Amino acid sequence: MKLLPRPRRGRHLLAVGAVTALTAAGVATAPAVTALTAPGCAVTYTTNTWQNGFTANITIRNLGDPVDGWTLGFAFPDSGQKVTHGWSATYGQTGSAVTARSAGHNDRLGTGAAATIGFNGSHTGANPTPASFTLNGVTCTGGVTPTPTLTPTPGGTPVEVNGRLRVCGVHLCNQYGRPIQLRGMSSHGLQWFADCYDDASLDALAHDWKADLFRISMYVQEGGYETNPAAFTREVNRLVDMAEARGLYAVVDFHTLTPGDPTYNLDRAKTFFAAVSARNAAKDNVIYEIANEPNGVSWATIKSYAEQVIPVIRANDPDAVVIVGTRAWSSLGVSEGGNENEVVANPVNAANVMYAFHFYAASHTDAYRQVVARAATRLPLFVSEFGTVTYTGGGQVDLASTTTWLNLLDQHKISYANWTYSDAPESSAAFKPGTCGGGTYAGTGVLNESGVYLRARLRTPDDFPTG
Repeated sequence: MKLLPRPRRGRHLLAVGAVTALTAAGVATAPAVTALTAPGCAVTYTTNTWQNGFTANITIRNLGDPVDGWTLGFAFPDSGQKVTHGWSATYGQTGSAVTARSAGHNDRLGTGAAATIGFNGSHTGANPTPASFTLNGVTCTGGVTPTPTLTPTPGGTPVEVNGRLRVCGVHLCNQYGRPIQLRGMSSHGLQWFADCYDDASLDALAHDWKADLFRISMYVQEGGYETNPAAFTREVNRLVDMAEARGLYAVVDFHTLTPGDPTYNLDRAKTFFAAVSARNAAKDNVIYEIANEPNGVSWATIKSYAEQVIPVIRANDPDAVVIVGTRAWSSLGVSEGGNENEVVANPVNAANVMYAFHFYAASHTDAYRQVVARAATRLPLFVSEFGTVTYTGGGQVDLASTTTWLNLLDQHKISYANWTYSDAPESSAAFKPGTCGGGTYAGTGVLNESGVYLRARLRTPDDFPTG
């Protein structure tokens, strides 16, 4: 097998934001905060729990006078519950008592205003919800909305439950018109890792990992589509069928990277998407990603490319969801000094369009997250690729940053695919080297650190509303 390390890119910006690093004991020491007291608050506390761990998201609504600086207090009911990493507040824990202090950007809470914070935790028991909360020492009179019970969505596979998708507002919505989040994995380059994508591996992705989607990453250059368009088109169609048979959504990724100008491949894109959309138009599980990571070009150029390729798809599949890459390696321009405003001011002239955002957790931190949090209220985003490592595809796995990222995506119901469902010789790979082609993909014994984490994350139940 020819192994070619996948070139990655991006610019590491200095981390900015509100999360304070934890001490070795697992919690941070915060400076004193001078604040007014408030006569009450209401709290919504939701968790997503897995074996020995959980994520908690807390929304605090101020029912009293405005405050400038606040501390939320609560006690864990079980002595085995611990805060391990938090965001949007500075956390402290003594015994079962926990405090979360505002973090600068969210100090001000006017009457009726709300702030959302969260943390990752560990537990040894049933992980019960705290019984009460205080805001600046005053008990929250609005009560506590407890954790909902998350159970596997009834009715079958992700595609059976959600059917044909569409874009509604800033969300991806299912056949019932309800916002959903799809979670899954991306292949590596098909020209290098074809033996990673057989019946056994797709069975594991659907049934052991319990993923919702499989991104089919078809490189155009670098030994990909341009060398044999017919063969690569057949391979993509084969994988679409395999995903469909298992109830997975298939993201068909026209994986342009070098050169960064998507118009270089305009004719190839038209040929490819004409063939694939004609062949798969009747399927409910296909999403088209028309330009992986444009770079070195303007948003106007990317938009022009999209508005020439999308009509080719629409001629065969009028209602399909299309993902459009964004400037600077699909970073909404952040890695080249921009932001989401250029897309908001000049969106693609087409319906059922979403915009790609890519990140690598060890390189892209608070500055990037701030843009996504802001853009998620203005644009339909789809994180069609992210890694737990650096933008090179290698380096140390950064689970803390990855968790903060995924919690943000969960909060905004932004769908995502992790790079990469392969045994590539890089730390982004889910599988240990030599796994592919061996027939065993289920369980954790064949997984690298990144794979163990993503498998556990994907196995938490989906929340697909059908009412």
